[in-house]
Amino acid sequence: MDDGRLDMTDLFAFTADGDRTVLILNANPVAPTMGDTYHPDAVYRINVDTDGDNQADVAFSFVFSSPTQDGVQTFTLYRADGEQARSHEAGGRQIVTDEPVALGQSPEIIISGPYRMSVGLRSDPFFADLEGIGNDFKWTGKDWGADKNIFGIVLDMPSAELSADPVIGVWGRVSVRQDGRLKSVDRGAHPSVTAYFNQEEVKDAYNAGEPAQDWDTYLEPWTAVLAHTGQYDTKDAEQTLRTILPDVLRYDRSKPAVYPNGRTLTDDVETARIDMLSRGKVPNAGITPHTDLLPDFPYLGTPHPAPTA
Repeated sequence: MDDGRLDMTDLFAFTADGDRTVLILNANPVAPTMGDTYHPDAVYRINVDTDGDNQADVAFSFVFSSPTQDGVQTFTLYRADGEQARSHEAGGRQIVTDEPVALGQSPEIIISGPYRMSVGLRSDPFFADLEGIGNDFKWTGKDWGADKNIFGIVLDMPSAELSADPVIGVWGRVSVRQDGRLKSVDRGAHPSVTAYFNQEEVKDAYNAGEPAQDWDTYLEPWTAVLAHTGQYDTKDAEQTLRTILPDVLRYDRSKPAVYPNGRTLTDDVETARIDMLSRGKVPNAGITPHTDLLPDFPYLGTPHPAPTA
Protein backbone atom coordinates (compact mmCIF):
# COMPACT_ATOMS: atom_id res chain seq x y z
CA MET A 1 0.00 0.00 0.00
CA ASP A 2 3.04 2.28 -0.40
CA ASP A 3 3.08 2.92 3.35
CA GLY A 4 6.19 1.73 5.15
CA ARG A 5 4.38 1.73 8.48
CA LEU A 6 2.31 -1.24 7.25
CA ASP A 7 5.30 -3.23 5.95
CA MET A 8 6.12 -6.14 8.26
CA THR A 9 9.84 -6.76 7.88
CA ASP A 10 10.74 -9.64 10.23
CA LEU A 11 9.52 -12.03 12.89
CA PHE A 12 11.60 -13.70 15.60
CA ALA A 13 10.89 -16.33 18.26
CA PHE A 14 13.39 -17.61 20.83
CA THR A 15 13.75 -18.20 24.56
CA ALA A 16 15.84 -16.19 26.98
CA ASP A 17 16.27 -15.45 30.69
CA GLY A 18 15.73 -19.02 31.74
CA ASP A 19 12.35 -20.00 30.34
CA ARG A 20 10.79 -16.89 28.81
CA THR A 21 9.49 -16.96 25.25
CA VAL A 22 10.51 -13.88 23.28
CA LEU A 23 8.41 -12.79 20.30
CA ILE A 24 9.54 -9.88 18.09
CA LEU A 25 7.63 -8.29 15.22
CA ASN A 26 9.43 -5.61 13.20
CA ALA A 27 7.89 -3.23 10.69
CA ASN A 28 8.59 -0.05 8.74
CA PRO A 29 11.88 -0.54 6.84
CA VAL A 30 14.20 2.46 6.76
CA ALA A 31 12.34 4.00 9.73
CA PRO A 32 11.67 6.80 10.37
CA THR A 33 12.08 7.80 6.71
CA MET A 34 9.04 5.75 5.64
CA GLY A 35 6.91 6.91 8.60
CA ASP A 36 7.89 8.44 11.91
CA THR A 37 5.14 6.80 14.03
CA TYR A 38 3.09 3.61 13.94
CA HIS A 39 -0.07 3.72 11.83
CA PRO A 40 -2.94 4.72 14.18
CA ASP A 41 -5.54 2.79 12.13
CA ALA A 42 -3.53 -0.45 12.05
CA VAL A 43 -3.45 -3.63 14.11
CA TYR A 44 0.02 -5.14 14.52
CA ARG A 45 -0.43 -8.74 15.57
CA ILE A 46 1.61 -11.75 16.68
CA ASN A 47 -0.33 -15.02 16.29
CA VAL A 48 0.56 -18.20 18.15
CA ASP A 49 -0.65 -21.71 17.27
CA THR A 50 -0.38 -24.02 20.28
CA ASP A 51 -1.94 -27.23 18.89
CA GLY A 52 -0.42 -27.61 15.42
CA ASP A 53 -3.49 -26.83 13.31
CA ASN A 54 -2.01 -23.63 11.79
CA GLN A 55 -4.74 -21.50 13.35
CA ALA A 56 -4.24 -18.87 16.03
CA ASP A 57 -4.93 -20.03 19.57
CA VAL A 58 -3.37 -16.94 21.15
CA ALA A 59 -3.09 -13.53 19.50
CA PHE A 60 -1.31 -10.44 20.78
CA SER A 61 -2.60 -7.27 19.09
CA PHE A 62 -0.90 -3.89 19.39
CA VAL A 63 -2.88 -0.78 18.47
CA PHE A 64 -1.62 2.80 18.54
CA SER A 65 -2.94 6.25 19.28
CA SER A 66 -2.81 9.09 16.80
CA PRO A 67 0.47 10.94 17.42
CA THR A 68 0.33 14.36 19.03
CA GLN A 69 1.79 17.44 17.37
CA ASP A 70 5.02 16.66 19.21
CA GLY A 71 5.06 13.12 17.80
CA VAL A 72 4.18 11.44 21.10
CA GLN A 73 2.37 8.13 20.62
CA THR A 74 1.04 5.40 22.91
CA PHE A 75 0.07 1.75 22.43
CA THR A 76 -2.43 -0.68 23.90
CA LEU A 77 -1.85 -4.45 23.94
CA TYR A 78 -4.65 -7.04 23.81
CA ARG A 79 -4.44 -10.78 24.31
CA ALA A 80 -7.12 -12.94 22.66
CA ASP A 81 -7.49 -16.70 23.15
CA GLY A 82 -9.32 -19.51 21.40
CA GLU A 83 -11.89 -18.61 18.76
CA GLN A 84 -11.47 -14.90 19.49
CA ALA A 85 -7.81 -15.15 18.50
CA ARG A 86 -8.83 -16.00 14.93
CA SER A 87 -10.43 -12.63 14.29
CA HIS A 88 -8.07 -10.03 12.85
CA GLU A 89 -9.61 -7.40 15.11
CA ALA A 90 -7.82 -6.40 18.30
CA GLY A 91 -9.80 -8.17 20.99
CA GLY A 92 -9.62 -10.07 24.23
CA ARG A 93 -8.33 -8.64 27.48
CA GLN A 94 -6.14 -5.58 27.67
CA ILE A 95 -2.66 -6.30 29.00
CA VAL A 96 -1.61 -2.63 29.03
CA THR A 97 -3.30 0.60 27.97
CA ASP A 98 -1.80 3.83 26.62
CA GLU A 99 1.82 2.98 27.30
CA PRO A 100 4.56 5.08 25.64
CA VAL A 101 6.10 4.29 22.27
CA ALA A 102 9.84 4.96 22.41
CA LEU A 103 10.75 7.01 19.33
CA GLY A 104 14.11 8.23 20.62
CA GLN A 105 17.38 6.47 21.33
CA SER A 106 16.43 4.73 24.58
CA PRO A 107 13.85 1.95 24.85
CA GLU A 108 10.87 2.01 27.18
CA ILE A 109 10.43 -1.29 29.02
CA ILE A 110 6.92 -1.89 30.31
CA ILE A 111 6.04 -4.72 32.72
CA SER A 112 2.50 -5.92 33.36
CA GLY A 113 2.10 -9.09 35.40
CA PRO A 114 4.08 -11.85 33.65
CA TYR A 115 4.49 -9.78 30.45
CA ARG A 116 7.37 -7.56 29.48
CA MET A 117 7.25 -5.39 26.35
CA SER A 118 9.08 -2.64 24.52
CA VAL A 119 7.79 -0.82 21.45
CA GLY A 120 9.48 1.78 19.27
CA LEU A 121 12.33 2.79 17.01
CA ARG A 122 15.28 0.37 17.05
CA SER A 123 18.22 -0.73 14.92
CA ASP A 124 17.30 -3.24 12.21
CA PRO A 125 18.87 -6.67 12.94
CA PHE A 126 18.37 -7.89 9.35
CA PHE A 127 21.64 -8.51 7.49
CA ALA A 128 22.03 -9.37 3.80
CA ASP A 129 23.73 -8.25 0.60
CA LEU A 130 20.52 -7.12 -1.09
CA GLU A 131 22.41 -5.37 -3.87
CA GLY A 132 24.17 -8.61 -4.73
CA ILE A 133 20.90 -10.55 -4.62
CA GLY A 134 19.38 -8.09 -7.06
CA ASN A 135 22.39 -8.48 -9.34
CA ASP A 136 22.13 -12.26 -9.89
CA PHE A 137 24.02 -13.11 -6.68
CA LYS A 138 27.17 -11.19 -7.60
CA TRP A 139 28.17 -10.30 -4.06
CA THR A 140 29.26 -6.77 -3.14
CA GLY A 141 30.18 -7.35 0.50
CA LYS A 142 27.77 -4.58 1.54
CA ASP A 143 25.25 -5.26 4.29
CA TRP A 144 22.06 -3.44 3.34
CA GLY A 145 20.81 -3.38 6.92
CA ALA A 146 24.00 -2.14 8.57
CA ASP A 147 22.73 1.42 9.07
CA LYS A 148 18.95 0.88 8.95
CA ASN A 149 16.26 1.23 11.61
CA ILE A 150 12.86 -0.38 12.04
CA PHE A 151 9.90 -0.11 14.39
CA GLY A 152 10.24 -3.01 16.80
CA ILE A 153 7.61 -4.73 18.95
CA VAL A 154 9.29 -6.93 21.56
CA LEU A 155 7.18 -9.06 23.90
CA ASP A 156 8.20 -11.80 26.30
CA MET A 157 6.55 -13.87 28.98
CA PRO A 158 7.07 -17.14 30.89
CA SER A 159 6.82 -19.91 28.31
CA ALA A 160 3.91 -21.54 30.15
CA GLU A 161 1.81 -18.41 29.45
CA LEU A 162 1.50 -19.68 25.87
CA SER A 163 1.22 -23.42 26.38
CA ALA A 164 2.58 -26.33 28.37
CA ASP A 165 3.57 -28.01 25.10
CA PRO A 166 6.97 -26.64 24.06
CA VAL A 167 6.05 -26.67 20.35
CA ILE A 168 4.38 -23.51 19.06
CA GLY A 169 3.84 -21.89 15.66
CA VAL A 170 4.16 -18.14 15.20
CA TRP A 171 3.30 -15.68 12.44
CA GLY A 172 2.74 -11.95 12.17
CA ARG A 173 0.08 -9.84 10.52
CA VAL A 174 -0.45 -6.13 9.91
CA SER A 175 -3.97 -4.94 9.11
CA VAL A 176 -5.35 -1.44 8.54
CA ARG A 177 -8.86 -0.05 8.78
CA GLN A 178 -10.22 1.28 5.50
CA ASP A 179 -13.79 2.44 4.92
CA GLY A 180 -14.76 0.97 8.27
CA ARG A 181 -13.34 -2.48 7.56
CA LEU A 182 -10.09 -4.09 8.68
CA LYS A 183 -7.92 -5.11 5.72
CA SER A 184 -4.96 -7.47 6.14
CA VAL A 185 -2.09 -5.94 4.17
CA ASP A 186 0.91 -8.01 5.27
CA ARG A 187 1.42 -11.36 6.95
CA GLY A 188 4.11 -13.97 7.21
CA ALA A 189 6.59 -15.86 9.31
CA HIS A 190 9.43 -17.22 7.19
CA PRO A 191 11.75 -14.55 5.83
CA SER A 192 11.86 -13.73 2.10
CA VAL A 193 9.28 -16.26 0.95
CA THR A 194 6.99 -13.65 -0.59
CA ALA A 195 9.92 -11.97 -2.34
CA TYR A 196 11.08 -15.22 -3.96
CA PHE A 197 7.92 -17.30 -4.33
CA ASN A 198 4.91 -15.03 -4.83
CA GLN A 199 4.10 -13.31 -8.10
CA GLU A 200 3.06 -9.67 -7.75
CA GLU A 201 -0.53 -10.38 -8.74
CA VAL A 202 -1.11 -12.83 -5.87
CA LYS A 203 0.53 -10.88 -3.04
CA ASP A 204 -2.67 -9.15 -1.90
CA ALA A 205 -4.50 -12.47 -1.68
CA TYR A 206 -1.55 -14.04 0.12
CA ASN A 207 -1.41 -11.26 2.71
CA ALA A 208 -5.14 -11.54 3.34
CA GLY A 209 -5.04 -15.33 3.64
CA GLU A 210 -4.68 -17.74 6.52
CA PRO A 211 -1.78 -20.17 7.04
CA ALA A 212 -4.20 -23.09 7.36
CA GLN A 213 -4.92 -22.76 3.62
CA ASP A 214 -1.31 -22.21 2.51
CA TRP A 215 -0.41 -25.80 1.66
CA ASP A 216 -3.37 -26.36 -0.64
CA THR A 217 -3.15 -22.91 -2.23
CA TYR A 218 0.58 -22.47 -2.78
CA LEU A 219 2.13 -25.92 -3.07
CA GLU A 220 1.72 -26.05 -6.86
CA PRO A 221 2.94 -22.53 -7.75
CA TRP A 222 5.81 -22.66 -5.26
CA THR A 223 6.85 -26.08 -6.56
CA ALA A 224 7.03 -24.49 -10.00
CA VAL A 225 9.37 -21.80 -8.63
CA LEU A 226 11.76 -24.44 -7.31
CA ALA A 227 11.49 -26.48 -10.51
CA HIS A 228 12.38 -23.37 -12.52
CA THR A 229 15.76 -23.23 -10.77
CA GLY A 230 16.65 -26.55 -12.37
CA GLN A 231 17.67 -28.00 -9.01
CA TYR A 232 14.46 -29.83 -8.04
CA ASP A 233 12.06 -32.44 -9.28
CA THR A 234 8.46 -32.38 -8.00
CA LYS A 235 9.04 -34.81 -5.13
CA ASP A 236 12.14 -32.98 -3.87
CA ALA A 237 10.39 -29.61 -4.18
CA GLU A 238 7.41 -30.78 -2.12
CA GLN A 239 9.67 -32.10 0.62
CA THR A 240 11.67 -28.86 0.71
CA LEU A 241 8.57 -26.69 0.84
CA ARG A 242 7.37 -28.40 4.00
CA THR A 243 9.83 -26.15 5.84
CA ILE A 244 8.03 -22.95 4.81
CA LEU A 245 4.50 -24.08 3.95
CA PRO A 246 2.29 -23.29 5.74
CA ASP A 247 3.96 -19.93 6.40
CA VAL A 248 4.20 -20.52 10.15
CA LEU A 249 7.47 -20.39 12.08
CA ARG A 250 7.54 -23.61 14.10
CA TYR A 251 9.48 -23.48 17.34
CA ASP A 252 10.13 -26.41 19.66
CA ARG A 253 11.14 -24.58 22.80
CA SER A 254 12.70 -27.71 24.29
CA LYS A 255 15.48 -27.33 21.70
CA PRO A 256 17.86 -24.47 20.89
CA ALA A 257 16.38 -21.76 18.71
CA VAL A 258 18.17 -21.90 15.35
CA TYR A 259 16.21 -21.11 12.20
CA PRO A 260 13.97 -22.79 11.06
CA ASN A 261 13.34 -23.96 14.64
CA GLY A 262 12.33 -20.50 15.79
CA ARG A 263 14.58 -17.64 14.81
CA THR A 264 17.16 -15.61 16.69
CA LEU A 265 18.46 -12.16 15.81
CA THR A 266 21.74 -13.63 14.54
CA ASP A 267 20.40 -16.42 12.32
CA ASP A 268 21.55 -16.04 8.70
CA VAL A 269 18.12 -16.47 7.17
CA GLU A 270 18.96 -14.96 3.77
CA THR A 271 21.67 -17.55 3.19
CA ALA A 272 19.21 -20.24 4.29
CA ARG A 273 16.70 -19.06 1.70
CA ILE A 274 19.28 -18.81 -1.11
CA ASP A 275 20.57 -22.28 -0.21
CA MET A 276 16.99 -23.56 -0.47
CA LEU A 277 16.51 -22.04 -3.91
CA SER A 278 19.89 -23.11 -5.31
CA ARG A 279 20.41 -26.31 -3.29
CA GLY A 280 23.64 -24.81 -2.02
CA LYS A 281 25.02 -23.90 -5.45
CA VAL A 282 25.33 -20.16 -4.68
CA PRO A 283 28.39 -19.24 -2.56
CA ASN A 284 27.78 -17.61 0.83
CA ALA A 285 27.69 -13.81 0.66
CA GLY A 286 29.75 -13.56 3.83
CA ILE A 287 27.55 -10.96 5.55
CA THR A 288 27.69 -11.35 9.33
CA PRO A 289 25.18 -10.58 12.11
CA HIS A 290 25.05 -7.09 13.52
CA THR A 291 27.20 -6.30 16.53
CA ASP A 292 24.90 -3.67 18.09
CA LEU A 293 22.38 -6.16 19.48
CA LEU A 294 21.69 -5.84 23.20
CA PRO A 295 22.50 -8.83 25.46
CA ASP A 296 19.29 -8.32 27.41
CA PHE A 297 15.68 -7.29 26.81
CA PRO A 298 14.64 -5.70 24.43
CA TYR A 299 17.57 -7.18 22.45
CA LEU A 300 17.22 -4.88 19.41
CA GLY A 301 20.05 -2.35 19.14
CA THR A 302 20.08 1.41 19.63
CA PRO A 303 18.70 3.26 16.58
CA HIS A 304 21.18 4.62 14.06
CA PRO A 305 21.32 8.40 13.56
CA ALA A 306 19.07 9.74 10.85
CA PRO A 307 20.95 10.13 7.56
CA THR A 308 22.14 13.64 6.80
CA ALA A 309 21.32 15.43 3.55
